[in-house]
Amino acid sequence: MKKILIIRFSSFGDIVQGTYVLPFLKNTYENCQIHWITKNEFAYLLENNPKIDKVVLFDKKNGILGLLKLAINLRKEHYDLVYDAHCNIRSKILKTTLCFFSQTKLITRTKDRLKRILLFKFGKNLFPWPYKGALSYLKPLSDHLPISGSYEIWDLSKQSDQFLKAKFQELKKGTYIVLAPSAAWEMKRWPAEHWKQLIAQIIHNSSVTIVLIGGPNDTFIEDLVLDQNRVINLAGKTTLFESCLIAIGAKMLVSADTGIMHVADLCGIKGIALIGPTAFGFPTNDNIKVMDVELICRPCSKDGRGRCSQAIYQKCMVDILPESVLREISN
Repeated sequence: MKKILIIRFSSFGDIVQGTYVLPFLKNTYENCQIHWITKNEFAYLLENNPKIDKVVLFDKKNGILGLLKLAINLRKEHYDLVYDAHCNIRSKILKTTLCFFSQTKLITRTKDRLKRILLFKFGKNLFPWPYKGALSYLKPLSDHLPISGSYEIWDLSKQSDQFLKAKFQELKKGTYIVLAPSAAWEMKRWPAEHWKQLIAQIIHNSSVTIVLIGGPNDTFIEDLVLDQNRVINLAGKTTLFESCLIAIGAKMLVSADTGIMHVADLCGIKGIALIGPTAFGFPTNDNIKVMDVELICRPCSKDGRGRCSQAIYQKCMVDILPESVLREISN
């Protein structure tokens, strides 16, 4: 196996979980080259992974014609294996063009649509539970290839150290806690009042600095700054990858089902994952502690979209109490 192409265009969390397969492929096929095709906006993430030899970019603005031109050009690479880790219309066009009249081996990670319908429409769960997304990317490969070796952490500590020294010298590695209060969809966010209670309790019980991260639209995070000297709000002030580097330098990360939590998971950073309605967001490694509550309605959503069936909205998140999270932080 000399040259491998992985197809995963998006999203941030899925790409992160997909990188779990990289050390296994490198261990199994010595000196193999791994290329990864993704959208332009995720290039930075993959370019910082030393196990990826080449990042191939696709701009969705170029449409299907642009995708076909890219696929025809990629045929010159003569890939031994194409792994479709996305399984959508674009990836099907790409892999069909690449593998047409060639000796390229093709492996696809299916979306298990029937299982999803049974789960979200009829409450019948045929998926492994807890469902660990990273392992789901490895399974199609291990089903068809003699995959060997064990997972090796994705080491971003050097990049994290350099970034902190250059931009945030007041943040000394391992001396602060990172809280990620936001998430792509509201239903999988821990309630803001719970975050306030947790922050107040951390301030009262310790001297540790708290760093809040989020996007430019997460204006609600400003309300969580209960002490200007102890709480630093970086929401909207860093890129997504820079937020990851900040989290990697932290003593601990507390987050819901987010891409940053999955980065911490695969980078070996200690953290707490607050898991509620989602089905596919569980971390893989022991460095991340999962906190959730047992409810018959869970999981009810692929990614946090949809309606809550409980009388108490977001009961699965509401019932994860701040004092319980504080105890885990203190352990």
